[in-house]
Amino acid sequence: MIDATTTAADVRFQLHLETLPPADSFADDVRRGLTAAPKILRPKYFYDSLGSRLFEAICELPEYYVTRAEAEVFHDHAGEIAAALPGRLRLVELGSGDAQKTRLLIEAMLDRQGDLDYLPIDISRSAVEQSGDRLLGAYPELRVTAYVADYQTALRSLARQPLPPGADRTLVLFLGSTIGNLDPQERVALLRDVRALLVPGDALLLGADLDKPEEILIPAYDDALGVTAAFNLNLLVRINRELGGAFDLAGFRHRARYDRELGRIEMHLESRREQTVAIRGLGLDVPFAAGETIHTESSYKFRSGQIGRLGEETGFSLRRVWYDGARRFGSHLLVAT
Repeated sequence: MIDATTTAADVRFQLHLETLPPADSFADDVRRGLTAAPKILRPKYFYDSLGSRLFEAICELPEYYVTRAEAEVFHDHAGEIAAALPGRLRLVELGSGDAQKTRLLIEAMLDRQGDLDYLPIDISRSAVEQSGDRLLGAYPELRVTAYVADYQTALRSLARQPLPPGADRTLVLFLGSTIGNLDPQERVALLRDVRALLVPGDALLLGADLDKPEEILIPAYDDALGVTAAFNLNLLVRINRELGGAFDLAGFRHRARYDRELGRIEMHLESRREQTVAIRGLGLDVPFAAGETIHTESSYKFRSGQIGRLGEETGFSLRRVWYDGARRFGSHLLVAT
């Protein structure tokens, strides 16, 4: 539905509040994850208020190359990306957040076609409202139709909407390295949902962090200042605060390791000793052996040909890849077939 109370007076901004499917609660996921073998916590719970600020700090660290590499791609190639598809485009973005990275593409598309319809999708209402206000203030020729929803719900809703007047094609953005946080089956499911929105000739611009030597990967997830360690340990702080946990942070350490066979960095919280942690809000006592870990995140790194094969499996053809100068990151143009 459109929330008319937040529709801008100049009608360049519309906000759609979609009904979200029932979601597992933090408490349910913590109970399930900490009673599993091996133990696991879902990475979406990193991003409370403190966790979000810590991640912003991670993006500024010298070891964390991902943000800078993608920004380099857009600085060097935004015009080529904007011109890669014929006709006038509308721009859909999955997980838009504050849309800072997207500005270079928006500017290139405005230069190319004069005006633009931008459709950001994010589960955070405040993120799309704030970024929408900033973008509309900066670009008078831009129209923003924001969707507060999970990806699947928003994509289904968009599939029922006609293209805006004057638009010929849709370009979907999935930026950053978020595709790497999805397991292989989840990747396939998401790209099939995107493909269901599109017609042949439309496209998906998919960011992917590329495989590289361990001596580069490990420091990006285990920096010298310990910011990533604090980000990871903050999960335990959140359990203590919200669920009455009794985690002693000194009893756990951050671990980052590379599984070369699976092609992914894994983040873990490792118990320094044998211990049992009470979580009062769950009525749960969680035993840990010395050296036992909680798996908190996977970040897959992609090898040559993987994104093309993923595209073929989900109804796309890989047309082009733009790289940063060191070929650490690739922006892949997948065209719907």
